[in-house]
Amino acid sequence: MSSNPYENEPGFENANADDDKKAQAHYAAKIRHESLRISIVQRLEDYLNIHSDGVVDEFPTLEDYGEVRTEYDDVEPPPPPFEPFKDLCKRRFLWYHESYLLSIEEAEKTVKPNQNFVIMPFEGGGNTMPGKFNYPELRRRLQLIHSVLFREIDYWAQEGAMQVRKETTMASMLERQHQQLVETYKKNDMVTLDIDLLDRNPFVWLMTYFGRPMTNLDGGMFRIKIAISPRFPDEQPRVIFETKMFHHRISKDGVLCYFPKRQDELKSHIEAIIEAIEDTEPPYDPRTLVNPEASKLYWGSADDKKQYNRQLRRAVQRSMED
Repeated sequence: MSSNPYENEPGFENANADDDKKAQAHYAAKIRHESLRISIVQRLEDYLNIHSDGVVDEFPTLEDYGEVRTEYDDVEPPPPPFEPFKDLCKRRFLWYHESYLLSIEEAEKTVKPNQNFVIMPFEGGGNTMPGKFNYPELRRRLQLIHSVLFREIDYWAQEGAMQVRKETTMASMLERQHQQLVETYKKNDMVTLDIDLLDRNPFVWLMTYFGRPMTNLDGGMFRIKIAISPRFPDEQPRVIFETKMFHHRISKDGVLCYFPKRQDELKSHIEAIIEAIEDTEPPYDPRTLVNPEASKLYWGSADDKKQYNRQLRRAVQRSMED
């Protein structure tokens, strides 16, 4: 398979005439637009109950939250649909949101709003991809998705508070894990951090991380929110830096990209968070390119890396001033 989609069409594997080269650019442009629209925007809108007119369904009311079925209930509730990639897509969207916006900004330099797609010579009959470019609309929809995903994080906290009042098993389990981790890190001489609960809610952890001496983070104090879903581990935590930070693993919105070894264990999440922040010589991993500006400097030339380190140190210094 060629990286050029035009060359993957039967009969066009070696089409390199001038007209073919122009067609290749048109074909790649509309595939880029439709991939963003269908694979990312429409998928997330479906997950988040965002309608085509921009109306967003409200999250379920908490008054009915966690109703307990009894032996007298004769109707078995339907099982939730099996969607193993739903939460993964949500997390990845938060990581790559800025990259999506930058790709739109770049594409808008070459096409106009409502410009028709160019029909390829191999398209015809029922095998066509007609349509129009509308990047301003895609940008609006991306920004709405981003907003709703952050609203979902706030809703998790409300769900969690309700679970605490109901004294659920999940609430007790998270509170116990929090207490165990607090005691563990009190005895850890290598890492200095505090972990508190926001408003005594075990579904919202506030971690204060102190930069390790003799590193670029030395002297810094970073406040990190860990939002935990009542459906953990099926839905993974969202880790957000509340302290403004310039780091190649942290998006401009503060969302940290990290990979726990065990997704069902919060201890593993804390360890992975620390590793992602501190790792100074990580292997190149395209999944971690969540901050385009910082990543370009980090993986660039020696001079770029020096500039990255300077900006990182400035962020560390500001963390003590805020």
